[in-house]
Amino acid sequence: MAHSSRHVSFVEATVPITIVMTVLCLFLANAVTHARRPTTYTVGGQDGWDPVIPMDSWAQGKTFYAGDILEFKYDYQRFNMVVVNRTGYETCQANDGAEEYYSGDDKIQLHYGYNYFIGTYTPEDCTTGLKLAIKAL
Repeated sequence: MAHSSRHVSFVEATVPITIVMTVLCLFLANAVTHARRPTTYTVGGQDGWDPVIPMDSWAQGKTFYAGDILEFKYDYQRFNMVVVNRTGYETCQANDGAEEYYSGDDKIQLHYGYNYFIGTYTPEDCTTGLKLAIKAL
């Protein structure tokens, strides 16, 4: 029986490696161009965390990403800010385990895939719109 031996040339061996490296470079370039720095949002804009405007309308049209920071500025003697669950958001009542903030300048850094429901302990302020529901992408 005759044995056939085939030698792979240098050119034939480098073509697949070149293709793999090109695809990898394109993937990395795409990742770099889509990278972004976290954005800090002052919730409510210049009015801050105040029932002057409904907070859900302030959030409309904004896309929030993991790493972004929500900054809540408010008069700590009149308001507070509470991270609640969906039921607490819908009923304007803080649930067990709700996280209360009351410094007047509080920040929350968003985590990927989390839904955030934020309100206030004062039901009158909450029902007039001092509450916010967002999801971090």
